[in-house]
Amino acid sequence: MPNLVESLYNIRILDELAEKRTIIHNIHPLMKVLTTGVYLMVTVSFGKYELSGLLPLIFYPVVLITLADIPIVPIFKRVLLVLPLIIGIGLFNPLFDKNPMIVLPWIQISGGWISFFSILIKGFLTILAALILIATTGMTRIASALRIMRIPRLFIMQLLLTYRYISVLIEEVGRVVRAYSLRSPGEKGIRFSNWGSLTGQLLIRTLERAQRVYHSMCCRGFAGEYNVGREKGMGIGDIVYFVGWSLYFVIIRYFNIPAMIGSLMMGVGK
Repeated sequence: MPNLVESLYNIRILDELAEKRTIIHNIHPLMKVLTTGVYLMVTVSFGKYELSGLLPLIFYPVVLITLADIPIVPIFKRVLLVLPLIIGIGLFNPLFDKNPMIVLPWIQISGGWISFFSILIKGFLTILAALILIATTGMTRIASALRIMRIPRLFIMQLLLTYRYISVLIEEVGRVVRAYSLRSPGEKGIRFSNWGSLTGQLLIRTLERAQRVYHSMCCRGFAGEYNVGREKGMGIGDIVYFVGWSLYFVIIRYFNIPAMIGSLMMGVGK
């Protein structure tokens, strides 16, 4: 049960972080969504062997975490939850791609290992950027930015309701687990034979809770559109934020800055 409470808190902490008032939080949500989109496209556009070119992209999340005063531990915990999936995607690369790419006197590194770490870094950076966007903007303001971009309102409504009511599902799971533990004292977990019936009860309870939520929304004037409110006007600082970061990402994409620095240092050393 404490794990469910912790999971519920972990979901809501991103909304709490989005309520801060820092220089990053005050940027117009549309500019932050567009900047994150450019960052994601540039990150995934790197080739599977372009490992060093990805390193300057770390600068973007580091700057945002610092300026937005975001605690590192809660964000990194969420990234680590998805890392096993990313590892599973590139796990077999070293087995199928054994061509040596880096040959040193004491070790040879194959292309499979380089592509594996490339996938790992890309996945880490993209998930981190998405979490930072939520933590500095909030889902409601992100939905407002999507409305400005003319995204279909049905998609926006589904996105908002899914995000908002994950916590409701966790609360229902908590009630079911609490009821089971009260009726089965001394057991450390749920018996495998009871999983089916508890899942069915959870489904029924979730549908009933969804109906109550829907009726309460209708009583408050819901007519098929989720009102996300109006955003403040866009200023020069917001545009500079988007243009500045976009130029930085484009420069990183077309110029391998770590390789250039390494070549310059080797030239100076000679």
